Amino acid sequence: MPVGMLAAVAGAFAYVGTVDPNEPGHYPACPLQHFTGIYCPGCGGLRSAHAVAHGDFLAALQDNAVAVVGYALFAVVWTVWVVRAARGRPFRIELGPAHLRTIGALALVFTVVRNLPFGGWLHP
Repeated sequence: MPVGMLAAVAGAFAYVGTVDPNEPGHYPACPLQHFTGIYCPGCGGLRSAHAVAHGDFLAALQDNAVAVVGYALFAVVWTVWVVRAARGRPFRIELGPAHLRTIGALALVFTVVRNLPFGGWLHP
């Protein structure tokens, strides 16, 4: 199962790495940003993935720093999954309500800060 997950993620990164989200018309616009001008926590995520696929990690951080953290977190979790599978041990992620609230609060803070004047450096 970890191999299938890696294949899916690698395929997605290969597609985004090939079809440049910086060129208009390839992907739909973020509806929140389009209609309100507000950047959501995911705005710039495709551009960030494109930059990662091309090895430009600084541009990836500038496009969406939270997405880059998510990519790194995926790599760590996937590696733990592979090691546990190789040892014949089950792998399970259990997020409790406190974890989910913390993730939501961090996403909210990121969203608010990137939309304030002093958070302009977080704009995609």
